[in-house]
Amino acid sequence: MIALDIENVTKSFGGVRALTGVTLSLNEGERLVLLGPNGAGKTTLFHSISGNILASSGRISLFGDDITQLPPDARARLGLARTFQITNLFAQLTVLENILLAVCGAQKLTFKFVRPLDRYDDIQKRARALLEEWNLVDAADRLVRNLSYGEQRQVEVVMALSGEPRILLLDEPTAGLSPAETLRVMEMVRKLPRDMTIVMIEHDMDVAFEIADRIAVMHQGRVIAEGDEAAIRGNQQVSDIYLGVE
Repeated sequence: MIALDIENVTKSFGGVRALTGVTLSLNEGERLVLLGPNGAGKTTLFHSISGNILASSGRISLFGDDITQLPPDARARLGLARTFQITNLFAQLTVLENILLAVCGAQKLTFKFVRPLDRYDDIQKRARALLEEWNLVDAADRLVRNLSYGEQRQVEVVMALSGEPRILLLDEPTAGLSPAETLRVMEMVRKLPRDMTIVMIEHDMDVAFEIADRIAVMHQGRVIAEGDEAAIRGNQQVSDIYLGVE
């Protein structure tokens, strides 16, 4: 089954064309990594898929449903979740409290000020199960602002997983991480269920080749190459872009 179908998507900001005729299709359970230099249009494509911005033209479908004009919350209800290029957490709250809020949002619940937090048994159980599953129990009561950047990235991924998404968009989850932190995040991605479709933006080719079933390379708002490791490594245009040759 096709999980995500992007057909001829274009996005313009005034006179600036950020995406031009992007077409990609992912089968359910596939891992696709988007490679490309800064300004290639990768994050703009993510925003278009998640609904943070609307495509100027083209069509985006999620498991057969046309989502091109839907707002982000409607896309989330269809099984889409994402992380962001810049970590988007509640720094003044603990790790557990961040996860609780994510679980609450995924279950379409809101806290009532007259009811103690510990009375939400289902939410508490789900949040603590996530912490245990992803080895964050020891960090549960730590304030997010006191975590390392790598630990914050891990928390953000767990928050995205709180609603058991069918498709997960990861926007540069290893950017700015140490080699050890990069390995931990890569291991998290490897552990995700194989029926979960994943699209990941990455700059590091070695990380991309380790994770991806398929790779798409973007440049100046277009997909200029697509295929497996051998196809990408052997593509002269990709080599020229990464070596700075136009």
